[in-house]
Amino acid sequence: MALKSIKDVVKTVKRPEKVLQFGEGGFLRAFVDWQIDIANEKAGFNGNIVIVQPLAKGMIDAMNEQNNLYTTVLRGMRDGKPTVETRTINSVSRSINPYTHFDDYIACAENPDLRFVVSNTTEAGIVYDPSVKLNDKPQASYPGKLTAFLYRRFQAFNGAHDKGLIIIPCELSDDAGLNLRICILQHARDWHLGPDFINWFNNDCDVCSCLVDRIVPGYFPLLAKEENGKTQAECLCETLGYEDKLLDSAELFHFWVIESAKPHEDELPLVKAGLSVKWVQNMDYYHTRKVRILNGAHTSSVLAAFLAGCDYVQDIVCAEKVGSGFNTPNADAHKFMHDIIFNEIIPSIDGDQEDLKGYANDVWARFQNPFNPHRLIEISLNSVAKYWTRCLPSITQTIEKTGRVPKLLSFSLAALIAFYNGTEIKTDEKGKQYLESKRDEGTYANHDVPPVLEFFANLNKETKDAATIAHKVLANTDFWHEDLTKYAELESSVAAHLADIQKNGMKKALADIVK
Repeated sequence: MALKSIKDVVKTVKRPEKVLQFGEGGFLRAFVDWQIDIANEKAGFNGNIVIVQPLAKGMIDAMNEQNNLYTTVLRGMRDGKPTVETRTINSVSRSINPYTHFDDYIACAENPDLRFVVSNTTEAGIVYDPSVKLNDKPQASYPGKLTAFLYRRFQAFNGAHDKGLIIIPCELSDDAGLNLRICILQHARDWHLGPDFINWFNNDCDVCSCLVDRIVPGYFPLLAKEENGKTQAECLCETLGYEDKLLDSAELFHFWVIESAKPHEDELPLVKAGLSVKWVQNMDYYHTRKVRILNGAHTSSVLAAFLAGCDYVQDIVCAEKVGSGFNTPNADAHKFMHDIIFNEIIPSIDGDQEDLKGYANDVWARFQNPFNPHRLIEISLNSVAKYWTRCLPSITQTIEKTGRVPKLLSFSLAALIAFYNGTEIKTDEKGKQYLESKRDEGTYANHDVPPVLEFFANLNKETKDAATIAHKVLANTDFWHEDLTKYAELESSVAAHLADIQKNGMKKALADIVK
């Protein structure tokens, strides 16, 4: 018997439309909309979301077909056990395609209940496009759309101070709030919107940068087959009792830091609802914590682990095999990642060490999540640039604080060099260049930007000497924005580790370094 649609089983809830959301993708639906849904239930927010499709093509039709109802499927480890939580989301009242229903979209600006704007249009979305005009219907860029929307609101309410909007861009780029503000002000000047509008925007609207932290794989992992031959999505729908074509999977963990001079918790009661949200005036600490611990743990560990035979993060962090598709866990890689986080990365960071350890424990549990298999070769993409932002500060700050080179982090830098071991640059079926490199299990495609690939290909053709290679890599200021050979003991340490990897292979070198 066929299941009924979610819209035939679950009722929508009419509430004032308080949030305008640019973006209908899985991340916002499993992060912001999920939190608004909980705030409605537990903190009396009493507000719905209107979703705006930021591009001409999207999934608005599918959203409206289900009356904008859908289910989040949160999966991860809790208390050491795999856990699945589902929640039917009814916080979205309607979805609008401004390319086909522009009048419906711009009319939202005249809604007196509207107070918040959120977005996730990707980092490429917050860019200034001088070609867009005020009378475009709609403007091609997100900043253009938002500027025109704000101007309509300013006109509709005659610049009323209490009708400004709180704008929270959730794009992953640093300073997204600042960049969006700059774009809006530039459009306001180019379009001659006048000093009164600019003053209203500057004084009565608040554009907040934020840090978002939740892994949202979305729908596709739910297409994996169960033992009964049905997909995970089909099995979930049978359990739920309805068909949902917009199932949205995410990890259990969530964390949202919103930077503003004026906390808005009284209007958006996320903390009151028990959610992991912080309103702060400066989020630098939380940004550093995430980049150095979560991202840094990946970049500093996975290259060595991959060369030692691991394929997934779970092969590193899990003490025992957690499911089909994963390798037998590598105890040496496990100890290497754990010790590099707790013994070297955390002590290098200024801040509450207990808070840092608590966050690191959460990260470790997240890495163990068997529902989100994360391939090491995918994490390795553009490793040089990632190493500079995520790992190098932990090395240099350890040297500054202690006068010593951190042993495991210097080994990780040698592992990065060893990872780029090829001499031939090739092109894949998508037209992307890669450096064909080798490990014991065969060759792999090492993807990075062309200058990085060319540098290593030429260097590996020129010499095999570990000391020479280490010197030239550390001296490359294009990579590191400084000459790392000025840290004399770092160069000698990396050279020694690289020589060990070349002579004995990564498996033995990794085993030796964690003894």
